[in-house]
Amino acid sequence: MIARPAGLADGSARWPALPAAFGAGVLAAAGQAPLGLWPLALVGFATLFALVMPVSRPWRAARVMWLGGGGYFAAALAWIVQPFLVDAARDGWMAPFALVFMAFGLALFWGCAAWGAAWLGATARMRALALIVTLGLAELLRGYVLTGFPWASIGHLWIGTPVMQAAALGGPSLLTFLALVAAILPVAFGLRGALVALAVAGAAWGIGAWRLSQPVPRRADAPVVRLVQPNAAQHLKWQRDMIPVFLNRQLRLTSARSEPAPDLIVWPETAVPYALDNAGPVLAEIAQAAGGRPVVLGIQRWQDGRPLNSAVALDAAGRVSAIYDKHHLVPFGEYMPLADLFARVGVFGLAALENRGYAAGPGPRLMDLGPLGNVLPLICYEAIFPQDLRGTATRPDWILQITNDAWFGTFQGPYQHLAQARLRAVEQGLPLLRAANTGVSAVIGPKGRLLHMLPLNRAGMLNAPLPPGLAVTPYARMGDLPMALVLGLALALLGAGRSRNGVDRGGRTP
Repeated sequence: MIARPAGLADGSARWPALPAAFGAGVLAAAGQAPLGLWPLALVGFATLFALVMPVSRPWRAARVMWLGGGGYFAAALAWIVQPFLVDAARDGWMAPFALVFMAFGLALFWGCAAWGAAWLGATARMRALALIVTLGLAELLRGYVLTGFPWASIGHLWIGTPVMQAAALGGPSLLTFLALVAAILPVAFGLRGALVALAVAGAAWGIGAWRLSQPVPRRADAPVVRLVQPNAAQHLKWQRDMIPVFLNRQLRLTSARSEPAPDLIVWPETAVPYALDNAGPVLAEIAQAAGGRPVVLGIQRWQDGRPLNSAVALDAAGRVSAIYDKHHLVPFGEYMPLADLFARVGVFGLAALENRGYAAGPGPRLMDLGPLGNVLPLICYEAIFPQDLRGTATRPDWILQITNDAWFGTFQGPYQHLAQARLRAVEQGLPLLRAANTGVSAVIGPKGRLLHMLPLNRAGMLNAPLPPGLAVTPYARMGDLPMALVLGLALALLGAGRSRNGVDRGGRTP
C-alpha cells in the first residue's frame, strides 16, 4: 500500500511535497553518466512516484511530476550551459535561461504522463500501473516530437550494466519500461511489488550477463582504423593563430608510424578549418600525410548559398570519393527555429557559420569504403537518435561517429554522449567507432563494450582493429514499433477499464 507522504492530504499536492519532488528528480539524475549510480537513481524515481501516485486530481499530479521532471532534467542536463560559455561575452547571458527552459520544457512530457495516469486510475495502485504506461509513452514521444531530444532518457540508467543488452530487443523504450517497473511496483504494491520488480530486473540482468558472456567472432585480417583526436578547445578552435596549430597536430598524428599501419584514418567533426570548395591544398596535405590510405574527415561545405556540416571520404590521391551531409541538426545550435524573428534581435545558432543556419542533408546515407565495407556515418548529435540508424535501405557493416564534444564541457556532456553511442551499438548489433575532437574517442564493440578509448582532453591517436558485427537484432529490424504497440494497447485497456468503472473527470469514482 502507498504511504501518503507529508504534504499530500486528501489527494492534493500541497506545497511541502513540491520541493520534495524536485529533490527526488535531482536524485534520480544520478543514474546518468558519468556517475552511473543506478541504485540511487531508482531510489530517486521511487520517491518521486510515491509523491505523485496518491494524488487523484490530474492537474495536481501533473504539477508534482512536472517539478520532479524539472529537477531531473536540470541535474542531468546541467552541461547545456557549456555551449553558451564558449563565447561568454556574447552568449553567456542565455545560459541560465537555456537550462531552465530545457529542463522544465522536457518535464512537460512527464507532467502530461502524470495527468494521464491520474485521469485513468481511480486508485493509487491503478495510477501506479497507468504511470508505467503513460510515462513510457512520454519518453518514447520525447525522441520524436519537434525533431526529438531523447537525451537523459530514464532507461539510460542501465547503460554499462548487463540490463543494457535488452536494448537489442526493444531499444531505449524497453530499458525505460524496466526502470519504471523496478521503481514503481515496490512503492505501489509493497513486498509483492518488490518481488515482481526484482524478478523482472533480475531476469533482464541475468539474460544480459549471459549475452555478454557469449564470444564475439573475431577476424584475423580485421582492418585497422586510426582515430585522430586533436584536442582543440572550442574557444580556441577558430582563432586565426590557432588554426594552423590544430591542423598541423592532426597532420602529425595522421602521418605517425605504427605497427600495424592503419587501413583507414578518421578525423573528427569540422576538423578541417576551410570550406570544402577552398580546401584543395589542405586535402592534398592530408592525403600525403596519410601515405596513400583513405581518410574520413569532418568539414563544412556550401551548397545553394547555405553551409552544410559534412563528412567527406578522401581517396589515396586526396580526391573526394564520398560525401555525407548531416541531416538531423541541433535546434538553437546549428539552426534557429523562427530564424527571422530571432535574427531581428541578433540571436543566431551557436554553431552557425557567418550567422547562417546550416542546411539539412537529405537523410541517412551509407559511405562505401571499399575493403572496409559500407559505413553509416553520424555527425555528433545524430548518434542520440536510434531511429536514424534504421534509415538506410541496406544494413551497414559498421557505424562511424565523428563529433566535436568540446561544446559539451568536461564533465557530464561528453560522457553522456559516449554512453548513448554505446547504446546505439547494442541496438544495432554493430561496432561503433567515434572520433571526437576533445574526446572521448573510442572503439565500441557490438555489445556496447568500450574496447579502446582515448581519454577526454588529451591529444593523440588510437589504432584499433575494426570489430566484427553480430547478426541483425530485433530492434534493428523493427525499431520502436513493438514497444509503441504494447504501450498503446496497454493505454487502450486502461482507458476501457476507466470507462467501465465510471471514473469522473477529476479522477474519482462518482
